Amino acid sequence: MAQKAIREYDGKAIFAKHWNEYFDGFNYDFKSVLVTSADELREKAKEEGYEWLNQEALVVKPDMLFGKRGKNGLVLFKVEKPGDVKLEDAAKWIEEKQSGEVELLSGQKGMLTHFIVEPFTPHTQDQEYYISATVVDNDDVLYMSAEGGMEVEEGWDEKVNEVRIPINMTDEEMEKAVRANVPEGIPAENKERFAKFAIQFFKFYRDLNFAYLEINPIVMIENNAHILDLVARLDDTAGFLMRDKWGDIEFPTPFGMEDQSPEEKAIAEADAKSGASLKLTILNPKGRIWTMVAGGGASVVYADTIADLAGVEDLANYGEYSGGPTESETQFYAETIFDLMTRYEDERGKILIIGGAIANFTDVAKTFTGIIKALDKYADKLKAHNTKIYVRRGGPNYEKGLKDIKDAAERLGLYMEVYGPETHVTDIVRMALDK
Repeated sequence: MAQKAIREYDGKAIFAKHWNEYFDGFNYDFKSVLVTSADELREKAKEEGYEWLNQEALVVKPDMLFGKRGKNGLVLFKVEKPGDVKLEDAAKWIEEKQSGEVELLSGQKGMLTHFIVEPFTPHTQDQEYYISATVVDNDDVLYMSAEGGMEVEEGWDEKVNEVRIPINMTDEEMEKAVRANVPEGIPAENKERFAKFAIQFFKFYRDLNFAYLEINPIVMIENNAHILDLVARLDDTAGFLMRDKWGDIEFPTPFGMEDQSPEEKAIAEADAKSGASLKLTILNPKGRIWTMVAGGGASVVYADTIADLAGVEDLANYGEYSGGPTESETQFYAETIFDLMTRYEDERGKILIIGGAIANFTDVAKTFTGIIKALDKYADKLKAHNTKIYVRRGGPNYEKGLKDIKDAAERLGLYMEVYGPETHVTDIVRMALDK
């Protein structure tokens, strides 16, 4: 199926449109506007039904299909204390952010053109939860955590409960599985409420033909649900069936893609058709150090480490492959990297980092099979560029994956060092540079 990302605003609008149909017993006060300028926000505040823009504390964020907005300093929610952000504060902040090009931690650059503005929701950290659903192989999978927010990826295995829901599972079986996996960290008095919401959330996700749906965090205060941050992708092959239910939906071009290279666009197109996450930004096509990193959080850590130890001028690319990509998807991603890194000579040779944290649900052996097929194709070019490869990976089937890729390197005559989760996640960067 082809997956297409939608704006946070549009995802929340779909929730609001169908809320009463799916979320019995819960309230969702949908107050949200999407604007393209400060003046548009000021004019919106004069319209009937949007009086709250003049009355309530506000939160402002870009709504342009990129994550980690908080870590990129692109969320306005308070000045000195909650409640300080009023309409004119929000308008001036938008003007400031639109005054020039913005560069993200990922290296993506571009102009900010769309912003979502909403009321600030006072709450405590223990009222923040995480919930998402997506497709893994042939099954739907529901993820739930008692901890929401920016750090949910840290310690995913310990924090997040996973419920695999095959297409032939009955509603009764699904509800039983969800209730059995409600995170222990949720207070006892809230567990049944959360379980009920999770069951309804999953039915909404499946019926509305979402390919990926994440709320992080969902704030639950008694029976009031507050969707603070939302990421969504729709299965556009169902568009002809969902026209009325989705409404006049837009599939925007992701931030920073306007000036992409053909390779970056090819990966973006593969990403749009996949249930996995495939990202690539070329920072320096003549760079010496190239990466194939599994996981969005890990990709930031590796990029920072390489920049610290080698200097940013040696870092050739930034990106990730994660979320359970297929063997063929991983092979295509790897071949794209290998092709790019063997176009320009460097007398010092090239370094390839195949790294990542410990996978949550990605089958390491399966993805490494794709990488091995790409190595078979590009081995001679990699050797001609004196490429040294360093691998560090953990997760499902990692022992087989590491053995397979090491055997392949020996068969092909490639220099490769292979490490498992006993090695610190970024130690291979230091090892590569020391050599």
